[in-house]
Amino acid sequence: MNNINLLKKYAFTYLSKYDSTKKNLERILKIKVMKMKNLKKNEEKYLYKNIMQIIENLELNKIINDENFTNTKIRSLFHQGKSEFFIKNTLLKKGVDKKLINVLLEDFENNNPNWKIDSAIKFAIKKRLGKYGKIKNKEKDLAKMARAGFNYNIALKALEYD
Repeated sequence: MNNINLLKKYAFTYLSKYDSTKKNLERILKIKVMKMKNLKKNEEKYLYKNIMQIIENLELNKIINDENFTNTKIRSLFHQGKSEFFIKNTLLKKGVDKKLINVLLEDFENNNPNWKIDSAIKFAIKKRLGKYGKIKNKEKDLAKMARAGFNYNIALKALEYD
């Protein structure tokens, strides 16, 4: 019982510092259980089973919410000049459901119709590509944009190599 309280306390402490998804918090708590010393096998299994209860309780109390996390992350990555491909992969790595990502990205696109080009321009400015750089090398600039996840047409528009 004492170890369950330790896990709850650790989850609260983690969430007070970082925003997280349910899957990511589950991974963090499992790592915490693995690192706990002097646990018996049946006690370890008991803690693993209770991790989902802890997460469900946090979700019921609106302390953890995948939708809010995803919306915040999409906006943050957009402002950093990241591509749609990069944003999707980042969210998938954090354990966000693919359907939720697609719905929220579609909603974001409805509210910001030119966000892909705006993000590509931010990336080009940051990396000094195209008209934003001193040295203009179309092939190298397009290659950098492609590696960052921007498609060819968006990269051309952002770099103004029409």
